[in-house]
Amino acid sequence: MKTKRMGEWLEVSIPEEWNELTIEKIMKKKWQVPRKLIHRFRSNKEVTLNGDVMHWKDTKVQTGDALRIRLFAPQPLEVTPTFMDIDVIYEDDHLLVVNKPEGMFTHPNQPNQADTLVNGVASYFQINGIEATPKYVHRLDKDTSGAVLFAKHDLAIAMLGEELKDRKIKRTYLAWAHGKVKPKKGVIKEPIGKDRHHATRRRVSPNGQEAETHYESLEYDPNLKATLVKLQLQTGRTHQIRVHMSHKGNPLLGDELYGGKGDMEGKQALHAAKLTFIHPFTEERVSCLAMPLGHSSLFSTEHVQILE
Repeated sequence: MKTKRMGEWLEVSIPEEWNELTIEKIMKKKWQVPRKLIHRFRSNKEVTLNGDVMHWKDTKVQTGDALRIRLFAPQPLEVTPTFMDIDVIYEDDHLLVVNKPEGMFTHPNQPNQADTLVNGVASYFQINGIEATPKYVHRLDKDTSGAVLFAKHDLAIAMLGEELKDRKIKRTYLAWAHGKVKPKKGVIKEPIGKDRHHATRRRVSPNGQEAETHYESLEYDPNLKATLVKLQLQTGRTHQIRVHMSHKGNPLLGDELYGGKGDMEGKQALHAAKLTFIHPFTEERVSCLAMPLGHSSLFSTEHVQILE
């Protein structure tokens, strides 16, 4: 789909498959615009067709028409910006993919917390003249490094949120797991719930939420006595990979919470190495690789490049 930014507006050239659809159908069915945003767009006359404000229910679009939506109106910054070096993997007018280092929270958990990735991205927005609050699409644990997807405006976060819900956003992880992982390839499908005896720990529980992890062993390191594993999530439960691998009998190196050992200050050897999704506006497939920032002795650029 052809799109271009024009100041605060996004212009979409109507593709052939949208011919004869009403504006309302495009907004509600094709883009699944949330009710609150639909109300804002309508009330503020922020959607035009060929330069005119039209009736959404009655007006049918034609191939090649110019549909404009005011997506980039300045929004207040609702988080404290904190300058830090941000490793940007991918960026355009709608979204940003950032490589999170280990040891950093994705977002603030306390009112005055200002040392998280969201704070750093807020500073990056400010420096680059992006008048908005960064909105994360998914999170990573504090001690998990790798790719995190952010949206730059309200419609992008809504559309990417739907993709996440529909499991169209694919996340591939690399991990070092204790021992030889057998069989070399498989699926762990065990429900995950809270551990009543520990505030933050999760566990496999028959009453937990559905959880599915696909894994594949890539290599065994006799010095580490551990296996490099590629993992893909079909669901996104808290600590999912850590819980599933521990349950399987191969906890992650350094993951003391789930039975792992190693001189890593309790940080698990887990890296979100690849992120793949369908761009909500261009409909192109975007694939991002996050090169290792930490765990330098365990993960290498070559490990990540295996996933290309």
